[in-house]
Amino acid sequence: MRRTKAVFIYRRTGNLRGVQLLLGHSKIESTVRYLEIEVDDTIQIAEKIDI
Repeated sequence: MRRTKAVFIYRRTGNLRGVQLLLGHSKIESTVRYLEIEVDDTIQIAEKIDI
């Protein structure tokens, strides 16, 4: 259930850093592996966010 909720939050918000904090991971790479997402996906989402 933990992974399902984390994946849902990530897909809904695109906020990988937020999911990392929720899961308590110290490295973003651990979160990417845990969510079983591609790094390319995270780059595409990051490019859509205008800061």
